[in-house]
Order: sequence, then structure tokens, then C-alpha cells
Amino acid sequence: MKIDYYVFVGCHSQEAMRENIIQALAIEKIHAEINFYWIEMAKAMEIGLMGSPSIFINNKELQPVEAVGFC
Repeated sequence: MKIDYYVFVGCHSQEAMRENIIQALAIEKIHAEINFYWIEMAKAMEIGLMGSPSIFINNKELQPVEAVGFC
């Protein structure tokens, strides 16, 4: 499993989300490659991220398409 985690520079939820991901993987006994990326708002909008944080599992974004929001 591959997890890509994009967080807007200055987003205050990044540490809690990072811990949640790590704990969930440990509880479920799942091994994953986790990549954390800090990203500027302009770049996030350019690549089409729906919000911050944005999490992709195996290249599929988890956040619903209709939910948009940045920290």
C-alpha cells in the first residue's frame, strides 16, 4: 500500500493526521509506504487537491469530491 499525504504549509492538522495514519496502520497491521509532502496553496490548486490535508491511497484521493477546504 502507498499513502501520499499532502498538507498545506501552515495547516495545523498535519501532526494529528500523521499520528492517526500511523496508528490506523498499526492497529490494522498494515505495512505502507508513507510519503508526507508540504505544499503551497498555489501548487495544491494547480494539481487539483481538494483540501488540506489531502490523502491518497494507491493514487486515489480519499476526500469526497464535493468537500473542498484548505486550512
